[in-house]
Amino acid sequence: MPEIIRTVADIRALTKTWRLQCLKVGLVATMGALHKGHLSLINHATSECDKVIVSIFVNPKQFSAREDLETYPRNEEQDLTALETFGVSIAYAPPVKEIYGEDFATRIEVGHLTECMCGITRPGFFSGVATVVAKLLNQCEPDRAYFGEKDYQQLLVIRQLVKDLNIPSEIVGCPIIRDENGLALSSRNTYLNDQQRQVAAALFRTLQEAASNLVEGADCREVEKWAANTLKIAGFDDVEYVDIRDGLTLEKTNDINGSKKSARIFGAATLNSTRLIDNVPVEVNAKF
Repeated sequence: MPEIIRTVADIRALTKTWRLQCLKVGLVATMGALHKGHLSLINHATSECDKVIVSIFVNPKQFSAREDLETYPRNEEQDLTALETFGVSIAYAPPVKEIYGEDFATRIEVGHLTECMCGITRPGFFSGVATVVAKLLNQCEPDRAYFGEKDYQQLLVIRQLVKDLNIPSEIVGCPIIRDENGLALSSRNTYLNDQQRQVAAALFRTLQEAASNLVEGADCREVEKWAANTLKIAGFDDVEYVDIRDGLTLEKTNDINGSKKSARIFGAATLNSTRLIDNVPVEVNAKF
């Protein structure tokens, strides 16, 4: 079973020892409820680093009052068993008071990239993410930190954070892991029953078809409208957004054929109060 570290002082002492041994350190930051998507990040990390830390911390700063902080899935024993399977020796699982003391008064804001999509529909979310990731990088001092592309906007925000604050960690983006019907793996998928999972899979299929239509020359705004309507017909209770944007800047894209960088189509929709997100690259030479 992995060793559990609960304090900042102990994780810093450990990584200091590793650095004296010239070992490369990797970090996989999670909120627990580990699934195959998380384990794929850990697999990437263990293949590239000498030592890997997996943090397990449900960050209250990224939940709004109307979101599922209290009911968010937690099972530390099950998570530790999963980590043991992958040979991870260190789980960093600090209590909330260790990360946010009683007099905690600092908040990190990343501009521009957070002014669209989830930054609009989840006010304060990216500030909470940026703050806790900055703290985890500062505490663990990894050479590399691994994040999934399912949360693509978050990945870009973290890269900008690291660049702006001169944090000496490389941020590595890893591919989305999906179940057999295409649904992107997420801890929140546990809220869905079998029938709802079938509906949820329509998010990926719809974004795929939308991307194919764009490659064939369809108008970006018309494709967004079509995809949003298709998701509603499929059974989603609410469609927060379907957006076609530049894959690096998140600027709205109007002409994918005129872009030197591939665009992406992003979607967020709610099913039985469970919020699901996904994204698909739109590449001119792609074949679907």
